[in-house]
Amino acid sequence: MKREITYHWHIRELMARQRIRSSTELVEPLRERGITLSASQVYRLVAQDPERIAFKVLVALCDILHCEVNDLVTFTAANARTIRT
Repeated sequence: MKREITYHWHIRELMARQRIRSSTELVEPLRERGITLSASQVYRLVAQDPERIAFKVLVALCDILHCEVNDLVTFTAANARTIRT
């Protein structure tokens, strides 16, 4: 049976809790953790739901935002509807 998976990326909410107002404020903390991303790459992480993300980036964001992975991303999975003809 096919499954449909949806997820919600909570980075903006977590940034707000830490009083991080823009994505550029994440560039240096990421660099301090060995992650070198351009300002535009970090902007895309914040502005869009990522299709894929390196695990090292994910855990670095969790460290910066003082959260767990399940705080940063939540998901739901449900059986896909099948259309019978």
